[in-house]
Amino acid sequence: MNKVIQRTWIWIVLLFLYAPILILAFYSFTSATMIGTVREFSLANYVTLFTTPELVNMILGTLLLALGVAVLSTVLGTMGAIGSFYSGKKVRGAIELSNQIPVVNADVVTGFSVCILMIAIFHVRKDTYVPLVIGQTALCVPFVYLSVIPRLKKMDHQLYEAALDLGCTPAKALWMVTVPQILPGIGSGFMTAITLSLDDYFIATYTKPATFDTISTYVVNATRGSQTTIKTALWALSTIIFIVVVLGVVGANRIGKGEEGKHEKKKG
Repeated sequence: MNKVIQRTWIWIVLLFLYAPILILAFYSFTSATMIGTVREFSLANYVTLFTTPELVNMILGTLLLALGVAVLSTVLGTMGAIGSFYSGKKVRGAIELSNQIPVVNADVVTGFSVCILMIAIFHVRKDTYVPLVIGQTALCVPFVYLSVIPRLKKMDHQLYEAALDLGCTPAKALWMVTVPQILPGIGSGFMTAITLSLDDYFIATYTKPATFDTISTYVVNATRGSQTTIKTALWALSTIIFIVVVLGVVGANRIGKGEEGKHEKKKG
């Protein structure tokens, strides 16, 4: 009876999480202009999505921003995690504490702070992408740090020490021995940074140039307008993002299981 209750509860939770997304995906393949009325199946929303210059430019701009922020955040977060891991107890504690604050801090506070810092203090022009990149990087770096730290704790530290004994410099040993062992954590942090950048609304709203829109800011503005074809095309965009995320998670899990299997075989 307990197993039946547990499984039922799990299915209820999964239904609550994924039913709205699946309904949205279903309507993206119809000609309906609102949820609740199904007319006929159609690919018009996807055609509109990939043939409207405004939408295409918005998507490409958002993806380029997310990739740039993810690369920068991954480098900084990984360096911070490695530096913290090999530091003393007090320094490590201070770094971990300072890393936790941006994680629990509201995005709107980060957005306001970066906007004030860049424009009011450093007099950076509002029509540049510098405040936006800095703001989203500040958002993503702590999550990359949290993705890399567990891998550092699980790796075989004797390999790094052996590399030093064999004549490697600390930098070369770090690159040749430590980085390959924590690569799954780095990859996970990179994907997390991309997701956070794509999902960010508040920081982008306060720091982006007036002529630039990310997916999140564009969606909010589009839902306030009256262009029905644009709104329904965003259903298609949401479906594509969901499918890409699912494939990315499944692929990352398989790679992670493959790496763990290799390590177990080596130990065996």
